[in-house]
Amino acid sequence: MLNDIEKLRENLMKLIEEKGSNLQDPDVIAASQILNAAITKYNEFIRNKL
Repeated sequence: MLNDIEKLRENLMKLIEEKGSNLQDPDVIAASQILNAAITKYNEFIRNKL
């Protein structure tokens, strides 16, 4: 799960660089939302495990 999050983060950073740091670009927003969902899922997993 953490590996997936890291790959999504790297993808987001690459997109931000490609889009000239335009955080309003639809591709950047979509990648950010996917990363956020993965982090939320991971946090829920950890919370349920404790």
